[in-house]
Amino acid sequence: MKNVINLDQLNLEHGAKGDKFEWRSARIGALLGARTLGYSYDVVPPGKRACPFHSHRAQEEMFFIVSGTGTLRYGTETRRIRAGDVICCPVGGPETAHQIVNVSDDELRFLSISTMTDPEICEYPDSGKIVAYDGKWRHSTESASGNVDYWKGEV
Repeated sequence: MKNVINLDQLNLEHGAKGDKFEWRSARIGALLGARTLGYSYDVVPPGKRACPFHSHRAQEEMFFIVSGTGTLRYGTETRRIRAGDVICCPVGGPETAHQIVNVSDDELRFLSISTMTDPEICEYPDSGKIVAYDGKWRHSTESASGNVDYWKGEV
């Protein structure tokens, strides 16, 4: 069956950025024929995180912790997470910003499931970035530049 895969069959790709971010992951939605949901499997080594603290304006995410322990940063709160936890990250602003951090001595493994709503706008409270994308293009800017009047440069 084309719509079933076991996690041990996945070819995990390695990625890292700086000292804080490192992961091995596989995007599996396309492998399974998913059309409106994105699925990925992520493995985060001890002391690392897979992505920056961020929120989504269009795409809702859910995480299922397969194995290991860590912390979830969510809005202004932090809580411990462990195998079996299901995490909901609805759309919103800084109050729904989220990040999974492996604070243990073992790997942290989880499934990420998200709606594939385009276009998407993500906000990054730690760095002050805003990123807009739709699968064909991506634009990053700093929110510190402030609001620009809609008519600036037009009239």
